[in-house]
Amino acid sequence: VQLVESGGGLVQPGGSLRLACAASGFAFSRDTMRWYRQAPGKERELVASVTTIDFTTYADSVKGRFTIFRDNAKSTVFLQMNSLKPEDTAVYYCNAWPSGYWGQGTQVTVSS
Repeated sequence: VQLVESGGGLVQPGGSLRLACAASGFAFSRDTMRWYRQAPGKERELVASVTTIDFTTYADSVKGRFTIFRDNAKSTVFLQMNSLKPEDTAVYYCNAWPSGYWGQGTQVTVSS
């Protein structure tokens, strides 16, 4: 089983990034997929989730700026992040629920 995140990096405030999480080894289409993030010194927080029927939810802090979507044919979940702010800086992780699998994380840094 693998969840492999990609797409992180350094971006200026107001910029955009698209994260991807490629899954293998389990029934991806049967799980709700979630993106979490963890900033230094803070607890891991849920950012966004997408269910098996494409119902999405977002943390208040990212509503209107982030979009989560999935491609079951490619077993991949994405997080489109626009209008990035310095407070979005964190390691971003994808998670499969209820299977309980986690990716290794990808660093997102928003700084000028």
